[in-house]
Amino acid sequence: MGDVLIGALALMLVFEGLLPFLSPTAWRQMFERALQLSDGQIRFIGLASMLAGAVLALLFLR
Repeated sequence: MGDVLIGALALMLVFEGLLPFLSPTAWRQMFERALQLSDGQIRFIGLASMLAGAVLALLFLR
């Protein structure tokens, strides 16, 4: 189980680093737009992200 968790963390870090590496300008603009969102909108995005991750984990980590 620990190997899977470390592998998932490593893969997440690779994906998180792709946009700032490939297009730092687009990454900066994305964060500037994110700063304009309300707390409720940010919470909804976080909830949707967690639910999508949980569904994917349930489907593919059986």
